[in-house]
Amino acid sequence: MKRPNYRNLKAGICLIPGLILSCGWPDYVLPATSPETQITALNPHRLTPLMEEGEKNLPPGQITAQNPTPQTINAHSKWALAVAFSRDGSVLATSGGEGTIKLWSASTGQITRTLTGHQGAVYGITFSPNGQILASGSTDRTIKLWSVSTGQLIRTLSGHDSAVWSVAFSPDGQTLASGSWDDTVKVWTVATGGLIRTLSGHQDFARTVAFSPDGKTLASSSDDGTIKVWSAASGQLLRTLSGHQDLVRGISWSPDGQTLVSGSHDTTVKIWSVSTGGLVRSFRPGELVLAVAFSPDGETIATATGFEVQLWSATTGERLSSFSGHNDYVRSLAFSPDGKTLASSSYDNTIKLWSISP
Repeated sequence: MKRPNYRNLKAGICLIPGLILSCGWPDYVLPATSPETQITALNPHRLTPLMEEGEKNLPPGQITAQNPTPQTINAHSKWALAVAFSRDGSVLATSGGEGTIKLWSASTGQITRTLTGHQGAVYGITFSPNGQILASGSTDRTIKLWSVSTGQLIRTLSGHDSAVWSVAFSPDGQTLASGSWDDTVKVWTVATGGLIRTLSGHQDFARTVAFSPDGKTLASSSDDGTIKVWSAASGQLLRTLSGHQDLVRGISWSPDGQTLVSGSHDTTVKIWSVSTGGLVRSFRPGELVLAVAFSPDGETIATATGFEVQLWSATTGERLSSFSGHNDYVRSLAFSPDGKTLASSSYDNTIKLWSISP
């Protein structure tokens, strides 16, 4: 399926009902399954599962759902776009298409705070390593830094020319990276909000950014179908990982920093050796993969596969479990720090907390 050329969609086209959310954001295309859009050209419909040879009769996995009916949080009035755990696992943050960020008790599922201030959908959120700051990126082209304890806005970072899709703190918490639909990755100083550098090289939207566990490298994925690995210290491009046949929506580092996993609209998940740039393994969930996440122990990879959450062996590529329950595409995933809970967000407006165990 050929992806539409979003860049040719101009603000005036917003007169076509359901095609563009806002005339003010010519680059902002509605999610495929949103109620507002039924236009076929922009609808990456649910694909017929493409099973790899030998995958049809998988043996029972070693990971099971402790609770087949997950805890469900009706989080947002318009799309639950992103989910993140604080480093101690006590706070769950979510963001929505209506522009709010909500903080929840991870143990009770009760809301503790709502953060308002963005003027557009909030696509990316992340906690600082010490859990004191939450960063958010929005279609209003800004990044905001919030105090987790008070809910107060600390500062707003401006500089991107289009929607901010993702944000990531360095492991030491001193810098923040952002990926944008202006095709660039920017690196900022957290303490002052100053721009350190802009990383250019992607030929299309920069989707997801992620620092390596040791903080020495920064990875970014793009609609150009590539993943780029940059030096965090100098901004030098170290390596380009090519192999996907469509836009790369999600990336995640293994805990040891040796491998990087990527998920794509080409319906595949790929595991890469960061040191060599070589492809270690590829498997095909068979639907659009909108997000991927390594478990804290590095043994399992979670994928947002269509309407499902799937778990895979990072070692063998074997599918271990599939969790159903969302009524629309799953967009974001986050493991709790202890690896016992997996949170998923969806365009169905809900967050689901899945209890898993080895």
